[in-house]
Amino acid sequence: MLVIPVKSSCTIHTIKKALIPYLGKIVKIKYNLGRNKYETYEAKIIKLYNCVFLIELKENKAVKSFSYTDIITKTIKIYE
Repeated sequence: MLVIPVKSSCTIHTIKKALIPYLGKIVKIKYNLGRNKYETYEAKIIKLYNCVFLIELKENKAVKSFSYTDIITKTIKIYE
């Protein structure tokens, strides 16, 4: 699982730095849709931008984007 620093020192910059080693690697992403609904993706992190990062899904090569605040608020979780 992606190691996230302590909540008080957790910023977008620290999340982006933590994602750099995963760039180009296949990861599992668990996306919380709310009301006990989840989507799970196997995807490759393809690009890191200032506020968002892009993933490419393994099964159909679709590209999705997520923001770093999704990780801070635990809307998504990233596993190796």
